[in-house]
Amino acid sequence: MTLIILGLLIWAGAHFWKRVAPDHRASFGDTGKGIVAGASVLAIVLMVLGYRWADGAVYWGRGNGLVWLNNLLMVLAFYLFAASGKGTRVTRAIRHPQLTAVVVWAVAHLLVNGDVASFVLFGGLGLWALAEMVVINRAQGPRGAYHAPPVKSEIIAVVATLVVTVIVMLIHHWLGVTPWG
Repeated sequence: MTLIILGLLIWAGAHFWKRVAPDHRASFGDTGKGIVAGASVLAIVLMVLGYRWADGAVYWGRGNGLVWLNNLLMVLAFYLFAASGKGTRVTRAIRHPQLTAVVVWAVAHLLVNGDVASFVLFGGLGLWALAEMVVINRAQGPRGAYHAPPVKSEIIAVVATLVVTVIVMLIHHWLGVTPWG
């Protein structure tokens, strides 16, 4: 559990750095991007290893209904993530689609993983994403005007969502976690 918490702290620290200490982060220039990237990779490695090695109480398991709900939420999460890069129409309603995708991802995984390690990992990342939204909103103030993207952006986001969904399901299957119930 210690590795998960350490990974979460490194992840949050690296990502909050730009918001909490913008002048300090800016003083590093492009090197700062490398620092954040390196810290992010380290954090992910720590979280994955910590999760794989964690022990703890299990409060519920993977029911087929919850697995299918998880899968639907994951398609939504992948679409929101793609929407953040392509600026699709959903960005009219959702200011932070990428961070919202993390929250949806976290909730989806908590539905099918009712153990303490999952509460810490997925719950921690979900809370980080919510906190990040609050910090960004305070730093940036009100939202700017909305500009409708071309239909091509929507199509690319939907195709990317479907491709990434299949790839992630295959990776989960390869790791021994059957994602389709």
